[in-house]
Amino acid sequence: MNNPCPSCRQPKGARKYLCLTCWDTLPALARRHLNRRDQRAMSRLQELYRQIAEGVPLREIEVSP
Repeated sequence: MNNPCPSCRQPKGARKYLCLTCWDTLPALARRHLNRRDQRAMSRLQELYRQIAEGVPLREIEVSP
């Protein structure tokens, strides 16, 4: 597995944060914020990965705008 999903450990696409199944489980607002490409993009990605590591259910993840 070159690129395992940090949530479910299934393969994910290169340059993708999560596999498609896990991505679709995130709240729409979190996905919208994570899709923004600006100077805070890396910070939002770290928020996502930190919450996953802490065991926050994907449906409950919140990411800063």
